[in-house]
Amino acid sequence: MASPRLPGTPRLLRALNDRAALELLLSRGPLTRAQLGEMTGLSKVTASQLVERLEERGLVTRVGEQAGGRGPNAQLYAVTPGSAHVVGAVVDADRVVAACADITGTVVGQAELSTKDTDDPVRVVHNAVVQAADNAHAPLGTVRRVVLGTPGLVDPGTGDITFAWNLPRWHKGLLAALREDLSTTVVFGNDVNLAAVAEAHEGAAKGVDDFVLIWAGGGMGLAIVLGGRLHHGSTGAAGEIGYLPVPGAPIPRDTYRRSKGAFQQLAGGDAVRAVAREHGFRGAGPAEAVRAAIAAGTKGGPFLDELARRLALGVASTCVVLDPPLVVLAGEVGQAGGTALAERVQHEVAAITLVSPRVVASEVPEEPVLKGALRTALDSVRDEVFGSTVS
Repeated sequence: MASPRLPGTPRLLRALNDRAALELLLSRGPLTRAQLGEMTGLSKVTASQLVERLEERGLVTRVGEQAGGRGPNAQLYAVTPGSAHVVGAVVDADRVVAACADITGTVVGQAELSTKDTDDPVRVVHNAVVQAADNAHAPLGTVRRVVLGTPGLVDPGTGDITFAWNLPRWHKGLLAALREDLSTTVVFGNDVNLAAVAEAHEGAAKGVDDFVLIWAGGGMGLAIVLGGRLHHGSTGAAGEIGYLPVPGAPIPRDTYRRSKGAFQQLAGGDAVRAVAREHGFRGAGPAEAVRAAIAAGTKGGPFLDELARRLALGVASTCVVLDPPLVVLAGEVGQAGGTALAERVQHEVAAITLVSPRVVASEVPEEPVLKGALRTALDSVRDEVFGSTVS
């Protein structure tokens, strides 16, 4: 007896084949029809129909010919870069940096604006996004998603940003206002979480499913990646490690009034500068002080040891709960400390706990939050575009 025909099965198979072909063209293209057929296991006829379908929808385009074979040269195909665009942006107290990428992931336009020139966050974000798209020669209508990296918590229910102390004008309802203004999907992302996305895609955590990223800079932050996915927590507050109670630091009783958390007071930027001065190192900021200590060789050792002991309290507290195989030190202090600081933190964590994670410095030195915002936007838009090829 023949098995019953599943409704929609041919359509589903076409969609799956289209997605596989587009992913191959992104990762290994340009390719010929024959190469696509060979890599996907499709017949020549089916592969040709697939390419024609994607070409009609503007998702693939001919980019040249492959010479050297018998008979006529075979046409080479690639994903059409301008079939969709995304914008990633980073917002802090002083500036907005936006970058526009096409669907292949190539950054084709950027813009940087001061946030001090206006009291209206919608206006400054609008201008940054529009300028980045204009510089990319991308019509705003092709920008399918904007991901904004900011400090603070992202409410998992509403998507709004809260507790962004450095952005006092960022208020409830801002997300809806931005979506209406830009006429596209806009998403907020916590800056440290987005840095972890970049680290997983192109940095020290590439190929690692479970890791934590400690952001050590002016402020302290933590991103948690479990099973290849960010863990946000029930309220979006997972990773607010600055509020971790630690011995030797005052514990604030009213965190809703911008009080500095205990771990922030122990290991944040102000604390790093103070400890650096005690050891004879001065700089314009905490990162400069750390670099000066490293440049001083053995004379900088005591300062780096003390900094590592402080950071290790936060790392150890995280690791005895999550037991990750990898800890990435990021942020300006983590980057400045490099291997010298990471190795000290690793040694200290192993000395005070039962876990011994590998601790490394970030390998995404430039604009990790911006890169994470772009990657987050690209992943979503590719799912939308590549998943809707069949009518």
